[in-house]
Amino acid sequence: MTAHADASDLSLDDLWPVSALRVVSADALGDGRSLELRYLDDELVVDLARLASRGVHSPDTMPFDVPWTRGTPVEVARSVLAYQWGARSRLSPESWALELGVLVDGVPVGIQALQTDQFLVTRTVETGSWLGLEHQGAGIGTAMRHLALHLAFDGFGARAATTSAWEDNPASNAVTRKVGYERDGARTEVREGAPVEKLRYRMRREAWEARPAEQRLDVSYAGVEGTRRFFGID
Repeated sequence: MTAHADASDLSLDDLWPVSALRVVSADALGDGRSLELRYLDDELVVDLARLASRGVHSPDTMPFDVPWTRGTPVEVARSVLAYQWGARSRLSPESWALELGVLVDGVPVGIQALQTDQFLVTRTVETGSWLGLEHQGAGIGTAMRHLALHLAFDGFGARAATTSAWEDNPASNAVTRKVGYERDGARTEVREGAPVEKLRYRMRREAWEARPAEQRLDVSYAGVEGTRRFFGID
């Protein structure tokens, strides 16, 4: 970025480079619809908060560590806003939770996150996500994870990606195995006051590079170089 005497002529992309981040695949779903991961500006955050308020999972399950989906529709929507605004403000080279909106043909359907501490040392990211209940069961969860891994490995140069899921969340565990992660242990944690096994998974760069042809998406990027500089990635 060119040096400036002040910031008066800088755009949002100059001041906050992650705001320009886009990852797009024209046919990740195999049906002609485009899939996009996009930085969460305020308009998109509000759209996704409204989506979450209509449901993310059945009431008798809890797929998340923090039960942010409990409450009235307004409370759920506000939880999304509060968390996303906070995550946005805490981005730094030392620690980041990069929360990206997921859009299918321009329609917001969920959020895909890449989180890490000390990425410049570990070169490891943790993936996490949620998908609006009305958009589940159509292969979007698998495709958006593929797109996130493209960004992690090809965009940011990660050496490994990790993820986890409660043992009683068959959909999440199935997506993780389908994408190609390997089991990496388990431990008992507390969820809403009860002990539940959490399953851990890892994908190393070698496995990513050896993935089958059907998992190799045609992907285009925008804002990756600026985001890399923002995070201090060589």
